[in-house]
Amino acid sequence: MTNKSSLKQYLERCQTQVNSALELQLPAATIQPQRLHVAMRYATLNGGKRVRPMLVYAAGAALGLPADQLDGPACAVELIHAYSLIHDDLPAMDDDDLRRGRPTCHKAFDEATAILAGDALQTLAFKVLCRDEPYPYSAETRLQMIDALAHASGSRGMAGGQALDLAAVGEQLDMTQLENMHIHKTGALIHASVKLGCLAAVDADPQHVHQLEHYANCIGLAFQVHDDILDVEGDTETLGKTQGKDEANGKPTYPSLIGMKAAKEMAQNLRQDALNSLAELDERADPLRWLADYIVDRKA
Repeated sequence: MTNKSSLKQYLERCQTQVNSALELQLPAATIQPQRLHVAMRYATLNGGKRVRPMLVYAAGAALGLPADQLDGPACAVELIHAYSLIHDDLPAMDDDDLRRGRPTCHKAFDEATAILAGDALQTLAFKVLCRDEPYPYSAETRLQMIDALAHASGSRGMAGGQALDLAAVGEQLDMTQLENMHIHKTGALIHASVKLGCLAAVDADPQHVHQLEHYANCIGLAFQVHDDILDVEGDTETLGKTQGKDEANGKPTYPSLIGMKAAKEMAQNLRQDALNSLAELDERADPLRWLADYIVDRKA
């Protein structure tokens, strides 16, 4: 079996598993307030690559955990991601009309409902980590997971990165500033995804955990570099969002700062660094290796 076919099967399996788990965690559309719950489900279940839940599953698998013990953390990180996309698309933020090939939440519903849907998804993520009862995490482990996800989501992580991103519009950043922005905006939640998988494996070798966290740092930045490349070379239909929006809005990107060739080389170097960090891990880490390739080869 080729790596490509292995990856395809792995992606499909993880997507099916986390989508089923999300269906159970999200409030039913028939429960009041119905419009809010419909919006939450619309924003969360309308497709998406599910890269962050895959990283939870893959990190846990690398440390010997079965996937069914990781549904809670996988759902939690995807709920945070879904909330962030709703808020990022709002007129006060990135002002986007298209997400995953469909109208953004505030277009499909209205701005107030979209804001509330994002708020509710964020809090649901932490409820899942607190009360995901089928899984035998100790109170200490749950607290560590909550701490990791809260740090990655707040002003020292994703929200702070978005603030830096908004402040950078029309500005000329240097490489250090651009990298700092993306480490927070995109990298923090990707790092948290891997860390949640590691925290679930309470008896994991600390050295292996350290290697996985280095992998996460590399692949988180590679994800954003490749996103910047796709904003230039992709197309709206394939991307499922408006192509060229960053350039049109005067946002600093890696291609605009260092050129397209250097940006592609940077993504490849980060991928290799990520793969090198897995050298001491056995075949159980293969899904992480496949995901490293996928992140820098994807078309959307």
